[in-house]
Amino acid sequence: MMGETLGYAPGVFDLFHVGHLNILRQAREHCDRLVAGVCSDDLVVRLKNQPPVVPLSERLEIVRSVRYVDDVFVATVEDKLEIWKEVGFDVIFKGDDWLGTELWQNLEAEFARRGVKVVFFPYTVHTSSTLIRSALDVLAQRAGP
Repeated sequence: MMGETLGYAPGVFDLFHVGHLNILRQAREHCDRLVAGVCSDDLVVRLKNQPPVVPLSERLEIVRSVRYVDDVFVATVEDKLEIWKEVGFDVIFKGDDWLGTELWQNLEAEFARRGVKVVFFPYTVHTSSTLIRSALDVLAQRAGP
């Protein structure tokens, strides 16, 4: 369809929670079609120095099942410009915890030159995969061997 706006929402989407849902819901409100970029297991290890709790195949199934998502893309590289060349999105969405960082200031400038809009949404501070993982680690330690 001509004039259709393609959005891209990248993430690990590990331990799927309401923050993920909020980003995907808000993203879908700003585009005609939404592609969720799900980091490969190898990329998660490179980015976070630990593997995801939920393997890629399951994370893809979960994210693909969210009604706001039209398609999923497996991200194997961190470089959002490389991903843009493959996916061809018109707008990219990110949590505002990245707003103002050097990485995203540079990306905003690069994307602006290519006519791609960058939209930041409020980060869900009370919930994150890192917080959930930490809580699970504490519970596991209390439970013992």
